[in-house]
Amino acid sequence: MASQAIYRLAADAALLLHVLFVAFVVVGVVLVLLGKFRSWAWVRNFWFRATHLLAIGVVALESWSGFVCPLTSLEMMFRAKAGDAVYVGSFIAHWLGTILYFQAPPWVFIGCYTAFSALVAGTWVWVRPRHFGGVGRSRSRYIALRSRQI
Repeated sequence: MASQAIYRLAADAALLLHVLFVAFVVVGVVLVLLGKFRSWAWVRNFWFRATHLLAIGVVALESWSGFVCPLTSLEMMFRAKAGDAVYVGSFIAHWLGTILYFQAPPWVFIGCYTAFSALVAGTWVWVRPRHFGGVGRSRSRYIALRSRQI
């Protein structure tokens, strides 16, 4: 019984990590776009933007190649060891179906991941990140440089 509780806790931790990953990708692009209009300098941080682009890029590549996300696999492994029910397919497809009663074939999710990846990549052009060497610039210098770009 104690091992089942540990596996259930591990499965819930994997689920939480997955939710945080999805939130980072979705909220990240919203904040970048909002930051463009609000002139938030931090949304141009190279490392934040590179990590964000890499995150959605991995999701799109997984969907195109037919891989199930490792976080989903990890959660399902722990749930199975805990004796809980497991689901088949992608994390997003399962939870959209469960929470929003939204059912769609896999190609719809592949298209959505691809379109979202294109949106994130497009923000690199529209809301350009600072060069990683320029992280230490002062805000006034950044604003002066930005005004010359416009």
